[in-house]
Amino acid sequence: MTWADESYPARLKEIEQPPPVLYVRGTCLSEDAFSVAIVGTRGVTAYGRTLTEEIAAHLAAHGLTIISGLARGVDAAAHVAALRAGGRTIAVLGSGIDRIYPPEHRSLAQEIENSGALVSDYPPGTAPDAANFPPRNRIISGLAMAVVVVEAGETSGALITAQFAAEQGREVFAVPGSVLASQSKGTNKLIQDGAQPLLTPQDLMHALDLSRIGDRKAARRLIAADETESRLLEVVGAEPMHVDEIRSQVNLPIEKVSATLALMELKGMVRQVGGMNYVAVREVQSGYSA
Repeated sequence: MTWADESYPARLKEIEQPPPVLYVRGTCLSEDAFSVAIVGTRGVTAYGRTLTEEIAAHLAAHGLTIISGLARGVDAAAHVAALRAGGRTIAVLGSGIDRIYPPEHRSLAQEIENSGALVSDYPPGTAPDAANFPPRNRIISGLAMAVVVVEAGETSGALITAQFAAEQGREVFAVPGSVLASQSKGTNKLIQDGAQPLLTPQDLMHALDLSRIGDRKAARRLIAADETESRLLEVVGAEPMHVDEIRSQVNLPIEKVSATLALMELKGMVRQVGGMNYVAVREVQSGYSA
């Protein structure tokens, strides 16, 4: 997908230097706007793994998409916990989406593709390289409402993600740890520098006002996401209307009308009643903010 595509994540467009092209395996949904990134050290401790799983599972079970980087340690634990909770998760890669790294996470990558997406701004075939990972961290934070750092050493890449998050205006949370543990030196420093200490997943839900995430996602589905949806909503009503008549009234290419109607049907905004005839499911707002 490119900047010009309606499916390009709106939050990612807001950051400095958003990637002009994203390569995707799986599905990116509009509801993924309600997402939290969970990142941390590859050398995760038992303490860090337990907290990662608890945080990711709680957020995923409450409808938030979990974003991370598919790396060993905290990243993988966050993805797995989200999947086990029946939630969605997105992995942002530092390689082409056909070059899974680390290789032992290929089966996990397939699970993520089935229940979310693999995303990269590197073209297919790009090998994983140490230089690729710091830039991709801006996408991890850019897609999310907030970033949670569970464990991070003083030079951890997770701190780069936290820095990008702060520059992008995202909330940064850090899990406090022992002052004697090397894996907590980075997170404790983040808290000292102003990150919010995360003691329970409920702290994050409260700070982001996500206690009624289901209602907010439902409301989002009922608001036209762009001008095309808005124009279609002005035409489709309670009486069945054939797709050709809809196309004629909005004066748009039939392929664009058909694709948008299919997406609106997934959102619960319109319903096909047979023979390519559509009706509005319920009253929705046709206005949108560009």
